[in-house]
Amino acid sequence: MTWSGAYRGSKSTRVDCRSASHHTLEPFAMAFPRLRHLPFLSIQIAAVLSLGVAGAPLAHSESLAQGAASKISPIRIGGSSTVFPIMKEAIQAFRATENNSSITLKETGTSDGFRRFCSGQLEIANASRPISSKELKACAGNRVSFIELPIAFDALSIVVHPSNTWARQISTKELARLWGRQAEGRINRWIDVNRDWPDRPIKLCGPGKDSGTYDYFNKAINGGTDNSRQDYSSSEDDNVIARCVAQNPNALGYFGFSYYKANQNKLRALAVLSSSVATSSGPVSPSVANVQAGRYQPLSRPLFLYINDKALASRPELQKFTTFTVRNGLRLVGAAGDIPLPASTYRLVESKLYKRITGSSFSGDLPVGLSIGEALRRSFDANKLPQYR
Repeated sequence: MTWSGAYRGSKSTRVDCRSASHHTLEPFAMAFPRLRHLPFLSIQIAAVLSLGVAGAPLAHSESLAQGAASKISPIRIGGSSTVFPIMKEAIQAFRATENNSSITLKETGTSDGFRRFCSGQLEIANASRPISSKELKACAGNRVSFIELPIAFDALSIVVHPSNTWARQISTKELARLWGRQAEGRINRWIDVNRDWPDRPIKLCGPGKDSGTYDYFNKAINGGTDNSRQDYSSSEDDNVIARCVAQNPNALGYFGFSYYKANQNKLRALAVLSSSVATSSGPVSPSVANVQAGRYQPLSRPLFLYINDKALASRPELQKFTTFTVRNGLRLVGAAGDIPLPASTYRLVESKLYKRITGSSFSGDLPVGLSIGEALRRSFDANKLPQYR
């Protein structure tokens, strides 16, 4: 089996699926009959990976081209600032093997990325949430079909200045009291959030409206993607948010886990106490282990790549880069400071890419508080026959 069997435009990249035994995967193959002949489809949802991750400040955009690649139309990637570090790692690693590659990478926020993707301006959209119903209609209206690939998990992190001595944890109710639309112009001091905290001004720093992090946080905490106060310092660039908090002892902000990891010498993350009786297990800090064990709720979420299917079928260089990124996902995600999926899952993601299974498994919905297992089962549900759904 080779890529040329699925991609008429490619004759070079080969996927050899014949070497491993698959008799132990028969129950999974029954649930995913379209993929049953790919022997690497085991999925170990309960795996907890203990990885040492580190990050570094990242540029707002990257244009990576070299030599003869300037004569080739670049692979255009844009969208989520949370996914940006992963794709930066992927591009740098890919260039080590394909030094004539031409790829542009920009972080403009998930919503802006989808606008560009659905109008045909991007080959790959980075997303920190699933595609919305409105965006699905935009893509359909422009005849843009796509493949939805989960690439990592994230722990949306609540951060304060290291000199903050009073806040060690925060509840989801307190976050709602602070960030909901009703708080605008009213909740301006730490004591307004928690009576045990000091009577000091609070400086808020967070994502702008084009950010998928903005959408997810407000859905998880305030019950709606647009239910947010607007009187705070906002940016689609998470490095700007990190500096906003790091420069003010009275500040609080939120963004993706990798940016906290890259700035943990300047910031401190708060443990989050879920106000839901069903999910609460006491205050939980953002970490690889807590997310992979399903403990960091409701602020853990999957991260995605959306690949233009028509471009994938006609551009061998896009096939190579996308395959490389997924195949090396465990290493690339860890190097970027994000939270990898279970190792075997990246092989399942690769099979979804290979089979060119198009469309979204989330049907425009923005689910909140899914564990890794739940998110992956939903993401791959489109592969199942009705009797296995």
